[in-house]
Amino acid sequence: MPPYTIVYFPVQGRCEAMRMLLTDQGQSWKEEVVNLETWSQGSLKASCLYGQLPKLQDGDLTLYQSNAILRHLGRTLGIYGKDQREAALLDMVNDGVEDLRIKYITLIYTNYISFADYNLLDLLLTHQILAPGCLDAFPLLSAYVARLSARPKLKAFLASPEHVNRPINANGKK
Repeated sequence: MPPYTIVYFPVQGRCEAMRMLLTDQGQSWKEEVVNLETWSQGSLKASCLYGQLPKLQDGDLTLYQSNAILRHLGRTLGIYGKDQREAALLDMVNDGVEDLRIKYITLIYTNYISFADYNLLDLLLTHQILAPGCLDAFPLLSAYVARLSARPKLKAFLASPEHVNRPINANGKK
């Protein structure tokens, strides 16, 4: 039986750094994958400290919070610096990484949109008109175009006669 059990969703998310650490340190673990249906039923969520995953079981020790888990694994596996000074520096670096992760999370989980998105969308839509299928080999870009184009106000604008009948450029291509 592996010494560790990870409980998390079927995504990388807050758990992938733990998986990388355990793999690189030659550790085995058992993984309990939680699907969204089970999570939304509420009983598992209610049993979790702070109502969140990931959860790490290390023998009789149960930990929540991804950074607490990483620090525990670092101490347990001897990769938390050679002394208190190094440990403090590692904490500082990890906190900087967490600050960056929070910015990433804000970007992907909010309805944030910047002026650059409109510029990129315009360019990609033009490419799709001039070279149909040009994004077929790029599923993330295709999904990006679909997601932005589906925003209600943009969808209406893109379907409007004013937009549809306006040439892309002065040479009349459309």
